[in-house]
Amino acid sequence: MKTIAEIERAAGDLTAIRRDIHAHPETAFEETRTSALVAEKLRGWGIEVHTGFGKTGLVGVLRNGDSKKAIGLRADMDALPMPEHNRFGHASTVSGKMHGCGHDGHTTMLLGAAQYLAEHRNFDGTVHFIFQPAEENGNAGARAMMQDGLFEKFPCDAVFGIHNMPGMPVNQFGFRAGPAMASSNRFTITVKGVGGHAAQPHKSVDTIVIASEMVGVLQTVVSRNKDPLDSAVLSVTQIHAGDAFNVIPSEAVIRGTVRTYTTEALDTIEDAIRRIATTLPQVYGGTGELDFIRAYPPLVNWEKETAFAAQVAEATFGKENVDTNIPAFMGAEDFSFYLEAVPGAYLFLGNGDGGHRQEQYEGMGPCMLHNPNYDFNDALLPVGATYWVKLVEAFLSKAG
Repeated sequence: MKTIAEIERAAGDLTAIRRDIHAHPETAFEETRTSALVAEKLRGWGIEVHTGFGKTGLVGVLRNGDSKKAIGLRADMDALPMPEHNRFGHASTVSGKMHGCGHDGHTTMLLGAAQYLAEHRNFDGTVHFIFQPAEENGNAGARAMMQDGLFEKFPCDAVFGIHNMPGMPVNQFGFRAGPAMASSNRFTITVKGVGGHAAQPHKSVDTIVIASEMVGVLQTVVSRNKDPLDSAVLSVTQIHAGDAFNVIPSEAVIRGTVRTYTTEALDTIEDAIRRIATTLPQVYGGTGELDFIRAYPPLVNWEKETAFAAQVAEATFGKENVDTNIPAFMGAEDFSFYLEAVPGAYLFLGNGDGGHRQEQYEGMGPCMLHNPNYDFNDALLPVGATYWVKLVEAFLSKAG
């Protein structure tokens, strides 16, 4: 890999930063320690720091030359509300919280690039280093930063983000123009009937029966309402009803998620769920209501910016390490909010097959994202930092 030699020599320092962040995970909008660490590093390198975006988010600003052109680079900082099973020295010190998605690595890669760019300034324009809170669990830290004026105060001609991907060959870059990740949406259906004694069901309106049938009917929404060429997923993930063996409950709650690549498919699916939720219970004499929340829109990469980002990766690391047509992913990302407002691209960097994991790790590799045995591959730190530098220097080329 053609990493920048100076960044490669700093790999030990970057690893120490990454592992420190990993050991002190902070969940959505609580990233005060992480944010303070990032701000301290940026200020130490002479980078202008602006805090208070999305509560704990911040933006580092680095200017050079006369060009008005600007690029945004984003790293997410939040951890997950989940336990860690790893037993290595940098394992989480906070019970029930873990960097199980690699945001500690994303933050560190961007810090590595910021330090190098601040020292060498081989670009003409402005770099906005966007350190974002609350990407996980539908908290939409990206939207929160935008609501606080992110792009009004720090205009970007394009914005880019990177996510590591376990199972993808280490150091391989993955790109996909157009719809690359799905929208994330959640629904709650509340079914109400008439509770009663389980020995006298004829005197009740049984919400268990209604909810059970509704789960089956919901499985027809994707297969019988939506264009089969427009991919989508509807999954029921929770059913809650009843507290006793001999009581028919008066209420049942069904929850789940919907993922789509287009808003048109989402509109169709939401309409179908609402129709089922409100009319099916009536067949049994009950009622139903739907609460449908659209959390994250589909992540749609811009064609020009995706091609440019891929070209930089090919020029830096070779075509053999770049896949420009990776499969679309049904996971969701709030980077999609940025791409609705500003041209840009979101790309993936292979985290490998688990070969970086030590004996202290439990479980089998490669340990996918959100797995309690996951850990970011520190070998990626100089790779990702180098890529960010090369992307900035190409986008804000002095010759251009």
